[in-house]
Amino acid sequence: MIRSRWIPGPEPRGDGPVVVSRTDFRVHRVADLPRACRTGWRLGGLWPELAGAVGVWLWADLSRRRIGSVSVWRAESDLRAFVRHPLHVEIMRAYRDRGTLTSDTWDSLAADLWTDAEDRVTARR
Repeated sequence: MIRSRWIPGPEPRGDGPVVVSRTDFRVHRVADLPRACRTGWRLGGLWPELAGAVGVWLWADLSRRRIGSVSVWRAESDLRAFVRHPLHVEIMRAYRDRGTLTSDTWDSLAADLWTDAEDRVTARR
């Protein structure tokens, strides 16, 4: 598995709990994987400007045709606003029939948020 560097958002981490969201998209056909990866990177480019975003890691497990993210938010309402962002909606519509998406969300006080999320990312599906 490979993962991007931390892409910071405009919000500081702070001392309190943050909302962490893990997404995992498994493409049905390997031919769709390169385009899906590029599209994910395009979406990751929004992070420095997203209200409420603390940051994000993008990850890929190419041998299992899986790509995803671990995003960190100040509040669940910020995550919900991102889900409604026009580019996110456009991408979700374009890829809805090309794979299977799973996600989960939790509150975290962990000092190392990647380690907190890693078991969920690497779990076999």
